[in-house]
Amino acid sequence: MLKISVLLILICSPLAANAAPNATIFGGYQYTRFDYSSSNILSGNFFGGGVGANGWNAAVTGGFNSWLGIRADFSAAYPSGFNFYTYTFGPELSAHLPIVRPFVHALFGGAKISAGGASTTGFDMMVGGGIDIGHSIFAWRVAQIDWMSTRFSGSDNTNIRIATGLVLRF
Repeated sequence: MLKISVLLILICSPLAANAAPNATIFGGYQYTRFDYSSSNILSGNFFGGGVGANGWNAAVTGGFNSWLGIRADFSAAYPSGFNFYTYTFGPELSAHLPIVRPFVHALFGGAKISAGGASTTGFDMMVGGGIDIGHSIFAWRVAQIDWMSTRFSGSDNTNIRIATGLVLRF
């Protein structure tokens, strides 16, 4: 009986370790700065040029293991005169420290602009990361910063997105 118990523990332990990958659900506020030019970055004028807009950001991340996951990210921003939506997917790398969880991601998908009944869609790419703080099921996304490149009708735009909000961890 003891041998069977030990054998079952040895067989099932690796399976149990991989049976329940971690998952996070994020929802919160975002600020997007549209058409953020590199000349502003080089001159130190971080918020010069372009248009800024408030909105929301939501994401779901499912973990393959403790450091690699796949993320689905959705957001909307509402500058004066048009609405801007993104839907992107991609890998996310993270470190799970006792209270802090830093992460980086590369997301690819689409973007949609709508204004006055007309709309157009295009390619969207985001590279960025952030920091979550908390040690229970609830955490606070202190900051998430993404460099975003969108392409509509052959025209490239560079944008910056900053987000903060609540994270649920499972």
